[in-house]
Amino acid sequence: GPMGFNMMYPFSMGDLRDSAKCLENYMESTGGGKIPWADLKYIFGEIMYGGHIVNDFDRLLANTYLDFYMKEELLDETEMYPYAEEEKGTSFMSPAPTSYANYLTHIDVALTQDTPIAYGLHPNAEIDFRTTASEKMFHMLIELQPRSSGASEEGGISPQAVAEQALSDIMERFAEKKFDVEDLARSLEDQGPYQNVFMQEMEVMNVLVTEIVRSLKELTLGFAGELTMSDSMETLQDCLFLDRIPPAWAKRAWPSLMPLSLWLNNFASRLTQLEDWMGNPMELPKVTWISGLVNPQSFLTAISQVAAQKNMWELDKLCTFTEVRKWLTADEVEAPTRDGAYIIGMSMQGARWNGNDATIEKSKPKEMFCTMPVISVRGVSVEKADFKGMYLCPCYQTLQRGPTFIFKAQLKTKSPPGRWVLGGVAMVMEVV
Repeated sequence: GPMGFNMMYPFSMGDLRDSAKCLENYMESTGGGKIPWADLKYIFGEIMYGGHIVNDFDRLLANTYLDFYMKEELLDETEMYPYAEEEKGTSFMSPAPTSYANYLTHIDVALTQDTPIAYGLHPNAEIDFRTTASEKMFHMLIELQPRSSGASEEGGISPQAVAEQALSDIMERFAEKKFDVEDLARSLEDQGPYQNVFMQEMEVMNVLVTEIVRSLKELTLGFAGELTMSDSMETLQDCLFLDRIPPAWAKRAWPSLMPLSLWLNNFASRLTQLEDWMGNPMELPKVTWISGLVNPQSFLTAISQVAAQKNMWELDKLCTFTEVRKWLTADEVEAPTRDGAYIIGMSMQGARWNGNDATIEKSKPKEMFCTMPVISVRGVSVEKADFKGMYLCPCYQTLQRGPTFIFKAQLKTKSPPGRWVLGGVAMVMEVV
């Protein structure tokens, strides 16, 4: 479909028609000579369809499809489903050169069913698609449910009562949470890149907690009749009732697709990580829960900054290099790494990590996500970085992908990297 790695694109029949016309012109001009595959791939992937594409990973996806299909083997009997050798009973072979009518007949006979395998995706992709569609439908049904200000005749709880209970719980958990960043800054002997990152995280958390407490106190006054209910207060009440993150909170927080109840648990865990670091601010944690940072990019940049200062390198000539370790949890790590940092909190979508062979492999049936082990991240010179036999796996904060991109991790692979590109394989920090 039109969904690439990150976003939807307005591809149309016009793009297909114009590409076909361009192909026809090229074939006529060659006069039966060698087919200019490279020229055709550039025109289709960078101009005709590529002209719509604005994301680097989506462009890579489109060009990987073209690399798979547009080659000499296309004119012979070859498998048309990308990397489908392991899928039993699912295949679509291109026929030997024949007439146009026979091509149409072959398609009608051989293409018996729709399957994600046709696009290079894992069969689990269909489960994900149907689950997402079902969740959207149920969310819509919940929104359409009538809401009354008081309890229903059957003895149900009113939306206001649900909101009041949620309000009370949230105030009890977070009202007293606050970091004294200025006092911490004065107490530090040396303020390095890692200290800057954690202190910036604390400032963001302070702003968020302040807004949460302010808005909930305002809503409490509205429930008591001491303030007129404004649009923002009604929106907050609806969000507490429907278990959704209020827009005013989301604006000051990190990207998230979680329901409010899970989001609050996640928020508490983030605060705990910062409190733990505050107890020993000059030391980097043995393992940093990178998913618990509002701005993970700043932490990755800090790793490169420390490497640059330590080795007298130029910062703009460094890149982050990742290596997946065998530890499955942070508790198994005995000491922090001497070079870079250990991070945890990633899950792989579209494939799985084989810890024994230290490589990416095909997902198990009905396994939508694979929790990644501890990952070592360090800053290395771009010139010395070796990406051979690696899949440059994009990492995102949420399943929305797109604007939540963080960085590219280097993961070892025995299969061609193109297999994982077509499979939409990525790592995400938040799994709902």
